[in-house]
Parts: sequence; structure tokens; C-alpha cells
Amino acid sequence: MAKLVLVHGLVILGFVLTCCAATTYTVGGTSGWDISTDLPTWVSDKKFMVGDVLWFQFSSSDSVNQVTKENFQGCNTTNVMKSYTGGNSTVTLTRPGDWYFVSGNKLYCLGGMKLQVPVEANRLAYAPASAPHASTGSDQGPNSPRQPSSKSNIPTSAGFTIHGGSDNVLVLAILAAMLWM
Repeated sequence: MAKLVLVHGLVILGFVLTCCAATTYTVGGTSGWDISTDLPTWVSDKKFMVGDVLWFQFSSSDSVNQVTKENFQGCNTTNVMKSYTGGNSTVTLTRPGDWYFVSGNKLYCLGGMKLQVPVEANRLAYAPASAPHASTGSDQGPNSPRQPSSKSNIPTSAGFTIHGGSDNVLVLAILAAMLWM
């Protein structure tokens, strides 16, 4: 009976761990938030979940603006929901639905430097990933030290990086079967 409880406990733990993980994505991969980055292609093979973090890496002369769908389509850089300036910035995706970001430079936005991020709801409550050490938006004062840019195309996370994948469940099931014997 104890082994059966252990098996069920491991399977449930596997589902919880795979459903509730958050991932930190470096926006644009190795190119970062840059006019040369093909942002629609970068976003196309990713599945963003509530709790995930977008890490924008850009020079201090640029900015990232979170905007509405209408402002995204028209590259309106004056009526923004939130502005991120000064370099590396993080955004935690706190709700499902489409999120819209544009460059603070309207010409860059018109040149394609804008990002639409479709965010899906998690089936269970989420555990947000720890963000990289960087300030966001107005939190960054003029005398704040700038974090060096280390761009990577691989998503990073302080926790697990699989959302609802079956790999962890399979490993836990094999472990449980081995313990059963």
C-alpha cells in the first residue's frame, strides 16, 4: 500500500512541476531587441504562459513600450501603457491574452521592431521565474549601474522550463516502477 501511495504521489508531483513552471525568454534571442532582429520569426516557435518573463536586451539609447493592439498596429509611441528605458528590462507576463510591445523609436517600429506575444493561461497557479538582475522602466535611476549584455538564444529559468511536458511524468513513472519492484 505504501508503494502505491508513493507512485501516485510521484505522478501528481510530476504533473504539478510540469504545469507550474515559468520560463525567462531573451527577446530576439542572440540579437536581442534590435532593428535587425526578425521578431515575428523569433516568437513563432514559442509557447508563452502566464508567469513567464520576457527579458529585453537593448542599448540605453533605445526603449521598449508596452502598448495596446491599436497602438501596436499604428506604431504609436506616444500613448503607451508602460515604458522600459535604460537597457536590459524584464516584463513578467501576468495575464493571458496578447501582449504588444514596440520600440520607443517610431522609425524602428515602422521598420518592424515590434512584438506581439500570445500568452496562454496555466491550468494551475503559476510560479514566476526569477528575473535576471536588471532594472525595469522608471525603477532605473540615472546613477544605477548598467548590467552588461550577455545575449543568449536559449530560454533560461530559475526553476523548471517545461510547461505540461510529458518527459518529467515519464521519468517519474519509471522511477516509481523501479521502486515498486
